[in-house]
Amino acid sequence: MQRIRQFRLIDDVFMNKVFEDKSCVELLLQIILDRTDLHVENVNLQHGISNLQGRAVRLDILAVDDSGKIYNIEVQKNDHGAQAKRARYNSSLLDANITEAGNQYENLKETYVIFITENDVMQAGHPIYHIDRIVKETGKNFNDEAHIIYVNAQIQDETALGKLMHDFFCVNADNMKYSILAERVRYFKETKKGVVDMSSVMEELIEEGREKGEKEGIVKGREMEKAEERKRFTVITNKNFENETGFKEKHKSYQTNPLTEKLMKFTNNEAGPRFDIEDLLKW
Repeated sequence: MQRIRQFRLIDDVFMNKVFEDKSCVELLLQIILDRTDLHVENVNLQHGISNLQGRAVRLDILAVDDSGKIYNIEVQKNDHGAQAKRARYNSSLLDANITEAGNQYENLKETYVIFITENDVMQAGHPIYHIDRIVKETGKNFNDEAHIIYVNAQIQDETALGKLMHDFFCVNADNMKYSILAERVRYFKETKKGVVDMSSVMEELIEEGREKGEKEGIVKGREMEKAEERKRFTVITNKNFENETGFKEKHKSYQTNPLTEKLMKFTNNEAGPRFDIEDLLKW
């Protein structure tokens, strides 16, 4: 309970619950894009999206407005998670996943990747940074309609954006500027149903963390097993080859022996069958 009371909107676990409400996402986008006419049609939280190789990424918020424009909103407390190539990657994923076979390129939807960062990632002291491609030689906009925006949460002045960033760091709903956000924060912190909802989310995250730790432990164990196997293989091959007549004169090191290299590659092949090294040496 105490942990839930300390949550802020800048904490992605809490942010994901608060922004399940479409009106909250709509307010967020209206302020960041300075568009009071923007209306959100659909919102997905922690939306899984994959590249062509099957690598999946979870997007904090994925929203679509009534004109079909697509928005990916990410909250980052760590500067590393808001690197330029991460923004580029997210933007490319949006294009790849909204394009269907047979679609014309000119029908690609306009996209926005928005990072709300706890620190001033660009380190220029601006409250917001708009990144769009331009033609260097002419200085004109490339007009590919793929936009990247960084919001600097450090600036919490009396502008609409500054007040929004102020709310992202509030622990107490009574101190928040925007009533829509304050009501959602109160729900998850002060009502029985909301607290139970948040508690179940935290339990799921703990379980996910435990499973991830177990998987990492298994992988590490396999790597250690392989290292021991390679070490054992080296000792055995050294002993066997050094017993061969004239081996030392013919080869400066057993490690350069073609057969040794072939066997080493074979035993390091995870996709292939596993045999005891002694069996391999009988070949």
